[in-house]
Amino acid sequence: MSAIQPAAIPPFALLKAYGAGSGYADCYFAEIDSHASLESFVLAFYTTPLFKLEQAILRWIASKPSSDADALQLAQGTSTKFAVWTVEERSSDQLLLADFSGRTRSWLMAQSLAAGDGKKGTRLYFGSAVVPRKNRHTGKQSMGLAFCALLGFHRAYSRLLLRSAVSGLRSTPKCRATGNSDA
Repeated sequence: MSAIQPAAIPPFALLKAYGAGSGYADCYFAEIDSHASLESFVLAFYTTPLFKLEQAILRWIASKPSSDADALQLAQGTSTKFAVWTVEERSSDQLLLADFSGRTRSWLMAQSLAAGDGKKGTRLYFGSAVVPRKNRHTGKQSMGLAFCALLGFHRAYSRLLLRSAVSGLRSTPKCRATGNSDA
């Protein structure tokens, strides 16, 4: 399994607009030696045991429950909502989600590696963005104390989420990863 690597946000990424502003944006990737569609990646990402912990927290704190069936609908493009997120933009290989507060974004991309590069397989990207908020007292844009305090945790958690999704893709039969039960 490929190591999780930090990377610059690709210039064609749906997340790119958030990487140029005064907020925060990050990008991580891993490569696998097999084909993975965006659908299979999104499903693997949002159904990992690690993400299920986040689901439980979101259900409890934000009263925004979600299930594996909801993740499948998001992955297949038949739903534009999942837990606290709404689809902001989608293409054949990318998904950009905005949380209900409008402050954070989550981005996933599955990019086929060209055989001409000497590689075959898929590069899987996961990135996040946080939009600064206006301080009501000073009027200045600020990321806030909580953001600064949790940044190290966020970076580690992002890597773990991507690693968990990659592991899930490697261990999930192709028919289940795409939601097709006709094997």
